Amino acid sequence: MVPRLTDARKELRRAQIAEAAVRCFGRNGLERTSIADITAESGLSAGSIYAHYRNKADLVQAAAREVLARRAEVLGEYAASDAPPDPDELLTRLIAAIDPAEARVGVQTWGEATTDPAIRGIVVDMTDQMRAMLRDCVTAWLVKVEHQEPAAARERATPIAHRVSALYQAELLYTALRSPTEETAS
Repeated sequence: MVPRLTDARKELRRAQIAEAAVRCFGRNGLERTSIADITAESGLSAGSIYAHYRNKADLVQAAAREVLARRAEVLGEYAASDAPPDPDELLTRLIAAIDPAEARVGVQTWGEATTDPAIRGIVVDMTDQMRAMLRDCVTAWLVKVEHQEPAAARERATPIAHRVSALYQAELLYTALRSPTEETAS
């Protein structure tokens, strides 16, 4: 008799698989990564992976959400602090935290979004969520540090967050295009 997984254990297993997928996608590319690669990386069976994800598209979505969740946690901490970083410092911190493998997965996902409607939906959703988190962080800075009224701060934060997002995405692209040799030399 096989023991049933608890919900918490299922979430841990899903995260383990998604993290293995991110590493594989970053190393091999979305197209060249197989479920066999992910099973080898995760140390799990193909059956275990298919018990948690229907197909590779589900894994791409999970990988994208895993990466975004990490950024969301950090941005939430910044926004909740007594003195949130100004937009320049926010961008500096985000750039410093870029993981090259995650950057490659992000850029590959953007490329896939041009031809795959399911992936396009994921990318649009992730981009919208990231912009909203950046807007919230900039709004918090404007309210807590610059002492602006919340409504005015939110309105002012929107175009600032858009620019921070664009610069961050440009840096993700630059990082993704660097070779592994350049990564280790930095």
